[in-house]
Amino acid sequence: MRRRIVLFGGSFDPIHLGHTTVARDALEQLGGEGLVFIPAKRSPLKGFMPFAGDEDRRIMASLAVAGDDHMTVSDCELNRPGPSYTLDTVAHFRKQYGDPTDICWLIGADTVDDLAYWHRITDLIDACRLCTMYRAGCDAPSFSRYESSWGRERVARLRADVIETPLVNVSSTEIRRRLATGRDVADMLAPAVLDYIRAHGLYKSLEPPSFL
Repeated sequence: MRRRIVLFGGSFDPIHLGHTTVARDALEQLGGEGLVFIPAKRSPLKGFMPFAGDEDRRIMASLAVAGDDHMTVSDCELNRPGPSYTLDTVAHFRKQYGDPTDICWLIGADTVDDLAYWHRITDLIDACRLCTMYRAGCDAPSFSRYESSWGRERVARLRADVIETPLVNVSSTEIRRRLATGRDVADMLAPAVLDYIRAHGLYKSLEPPSFL
């Protein structure tokens, strides 16, 4: 029987209950043996660095999944020079787990419009299962616009790997805004993550650090 590993990349700045809730749901739907959170050093499509440092984001992610035997955190992208290319990360895990393994990469429905700008996107679709999560109650994403450039077979695979996940109205942007203005975020974060943020004085500013 083939192994199936689920990968979830992102800034996780900070990681919150929305991330872990949809991740657990997607892992169950995909029948994976485990899920790996992968904090990115810097997204190629973002013009700024994350607000929190690499090590802080790695630690927060580890705290968020502590005690869950099916979830782990990898620092593979943090250890490479930025920006982070998903195709390189998939190759890293392909080498680690071997060929007879299904590698599923989770993306949010809000990123579908940007897929055309992803690094070697058709190679990525061929290298893994690109699984798109969309919130319950929202319209499922459409990939029709990509058929002419990516081919019907690739688009058919993308459509087959669309996952409906629970509606969790939480965002890292809102959490940072609340923290910077002294408002409560206890219902948005794992307690250990919130304790870490407070202990290290993170997100007191709304200005991201420069990457120049």
